[in-house]
Amino acid sequence: MFIETEDTPNPATLKFLPGRTIVPGRATAEFVSPDAVGGRSKLADALFGQPGVARVFLGGDFVAVTKDDAADWSALKPQILAVLVDFFVSGMTAIEADAAVEEECIAPEDEDIVKQIKELLDTRVRPAVAGDGGDIVFRGYRDGVVRLTMQGACSGCPSSRATLKHGVENMLRHYVPEVIAVEQVDA
Repeated sequence: MFIETEDTPNPATLKFLPGRTIVPGRATAEFVSPDAVGGRSKLADALFGQPGVARVFLGGDFVAVTKDDAADWSALKPQILAVLVDFFVSGMTAIEADAAVEEECIAPEDEDIVKQIKELLDTRVRPAVAGDGGDIVFRGYRDGVVRLTMQGACSGCPSSRATLKHGVENMLRHYVPEVIAVEQVDA
């Protein structure tokens, strides 16, 4: 089995591409610590078993791993590759249950606006963010403010706030005049 790796804009995160589906559909799953796995992913458990792994993100066809500050990629990368190969050869599924995304309640008068926002995020933003090893998750909309969470390589990336403010916010304001701002919400 051959697994490609790609750098991400976040130097603490590498993207691993095993050439197969990790999480089916448009879902993703982020685990910010070993305790956050809660039995939902044997793959995340196996990755957290490697010293130096700080965060695991499962995308549609990739795994993004974030190392802690003390870890070195030259030592950690081969260990992660070995875990991934062993896991996929075993035939196990990467995630046991969907990680439900909690959204704020949407006012009935805002439903059409939210539909437009989600469509733009799904078609224009999420593919680009996934290319960098992450995801962007809609959390809510109220009084013109869109609330989003950055995940995977984008979580903690030095350029993520700029991406939200200059990229996502400007695009949403252009296409959905009701949007006045975008706000980062930590998971």
